[in-house]
Amino acid sequence: MRRLITIFAAAAICVAAFGQTPKNVQYKFTEASDLNLIGKIMDGTPNPYHRVDTLIYKGFTKSENNQVRCPTGLAVLFKTNSTVISVKTEWGWEYSSVATMPIAYRGYDLYMKKDGKWLWAASGATKPEKGKDNLVLIKDMDGSEHECMLYMPNYSEVYSCKIGIQDDATIEAIESPFRNRIVFHGSSYTHGVSTSRPGMSYPMQFMRSTGMQVLSLGVSGNCKMQPYFATVLENVEADAYVFDSFSNPDAAMIRERLVPFIDRMVAAHPGKPLIFQQTIYREARNFSVGYDQREQAKMDMATQIFKEIKATKEGKKKYKDVYFITPDAGNGSHEFSVDGVHPDNYGYFLWEQSIEGPILKILKKYKIK
Repeated sequence: MRRLITIFAAAAICVAAFGQTPKNVQYKFTEASDLNLIGKIMDGTPNPYHRVDTLIYKGFTKSENNQVRCPTGLAVLFKTNSTVISVKTEWGWEYSSVATMPIAYRGYDLYMKKDGKWLWAASGATKPEKGKDNLVLIKDMDGSEHECMLYMPNYSEVYSCKIGIQDDATIEAIESPFRNRIVFHGSSYTHGVSTSRPGMSYPMQFMRSTGMQVLSLGVSGNCKMQPYFATVLENVEADAYVFDSFSNPDAAMIRERLVPFIDRMVAAHPGKPLIFQQTIYREARNFSVGYDQREQAKMDMATQIFKEIKATKEGKKKYKDVYFITPDAGNGSHEFSVDGVHPDNYGYFLWEQSIEGPILKILKKYKIK
């Protein structure tokens, strides 16, 4: 009996040690861009974590220039048998917000494969004054090999991102399991403002839910169908394009810019589906008459223009490959807003759920599966 107890005790100690990260762990670091960095709308940027090369593409305001240099929607794919995973960052410009968690705008979000599906594993951010510190995301793992997907920060510029593992472990890139290339261009909603972590924007939820690679060009407050953004999008090759174009401009700007913007996209990407989303209902409308009127005018204008372009004298659609869908971030409730404008994580989940079916139905017409 005593021998049996000793065996069980020894086994328990072995199991505990197996999943124990040493207190004074020695790290080795690998630059994230040397692994498999997915989600970029275009390759070849001097900084691998920039979405757009601002040395080539001009016309952006200072704010827009900063935003397109954020690694929004980028993720690093790798596998490792380390019991600990950390991140060390060199920052460019850094964002600050009261409506978004620091983990989302200047932190990291780690998923791992389990039973063939991506499962959340860890997330975190350093304090601003300790931005260059080694951020330990997870430790005391079992030492077996795990496939990992690490989402980059939503809304701050990264010069260098080094992934840390213990020095006797291995790390290497893995092939992307995500198929196709689906562009999402839009406002702060598409950018992921008011999420708690980078993987919770509705485009990133769409990517995990459908297995389709999302290329995000979210630009908070600045998605107004500007000609210079059209120039960028003209040069992005993808299988489909999804737009959140009516959240930032007012009704007059939608009337002025929508059709010319569509014309440019159709000419640049003939035969590709262009899917436009209606803007969502903002809770700030509930008791502000002026706000309510402005928001309704935007929604009415988008609806009206799509009715106009669907009908011609011949009874045929003017644009064969242009679609209009309506997202829903509330599902009949008014409880999921953070600041009267942006949904919380669950609101973005509802948004993704509301558009996934309609988008997949459209893509199926083009044999995009």
